[in-house]
Amino acid sequence: MYPPAMTEYDPTARYDVVSQDVEYLRIDGEPLLMTVYRPVGEGPVPMLLRAHGGAWNTGDRLGASFIDTQLAECGMVVAAHDFGLAPAYPYPTQIAQTNFAVRWLKAHASEFNGDPSCVGGAGDSSGGHTILLTAMRPRDPRCAAISADGVGDDATLSFLIALWTIVDPLARYEWAKGAGAERLVHSTEAYFQPWEAVYEGNPQEMLDRGEDVAMPPLIVLQGTADGNIPHEIPQRFAECYARAGGHAEYEAFPGMPHSFAREPGPESDRAIELMRSFVARQVGG
Repeated sequence: MYPPAMTEYDPTARYDVVSQDVEYLRIDGEPLLMTVYRPVGEGPVPMLLRAHGGAWNTGDRLGASFIDTQLAECGMVVAAHDFGLAPAYPYPTQIAQTNFAVRWLKAHASEFNGDPSCVGGAGDSSGGHTILLTAMRPRDPRCAAISADGVGDDATLSFLIALWTIVDPLARYEWAKGAGAERLVHSTEAYFQPWEAVYEGNPQEMLDRGEDVAMPPLIVLQGTADGNIPHEIPQRFAECYARAGGHAEYEAFPGMPHSFAREPGPESDRAIELMRSFVARQVGG
């Protein structure tokens, strides 16, 4: 069970938001950065870590800054982090770095006026796959392999937001081959090395196998005209998540393409309000 936290989040509130870039990890001598969006006001407030999309091979933490700011202004610290990209950093590197990012954010919560006991996760596209695996396997030794002084071992997440997410990379791969989407085919092959990892690191197959996984409350937002992910795939995942005992909400956006809510518009407004309301219900606002 995931009881509501005592921290509150008010979807009707509007705070000024300030942002700062921080280094949360250094890999091969290079810094990995996290952009932290912080509401100006009293706290502590809930926190959210967002993993960016880009088919595991491209993208960066700033790609959905519109969404990050919109969620932060209601009273939540939102942190978006970079991580190693395929093919140089194949599976499960992104998961391990995201697991560490969760723990780092909890360890440094007081610096951002955040509540370390109330940290959710969000991800868009391949970043949704990354955050789902991080949440469902918070104590997997491979995921928790990175350590640092002052950073604890608690990578659990209190709630999840999955935006146009690759919940079943194998099913998406097979669809992409049939659709002639060569970029998506190649990016999947570049990430899952060895290829058998596409089965092992697959949230849908984890549920199908009856794997013992953590299941924080989840909301899935998906456009029905998504040219990267057939909407039936995440819809099935949400249904299976609920049947397995988790709380899952699925919200369809008719006619909307991939990544639709990253820019202003009426359907983006609806998506933001759904996310805000979902967070409020999870943290007791």
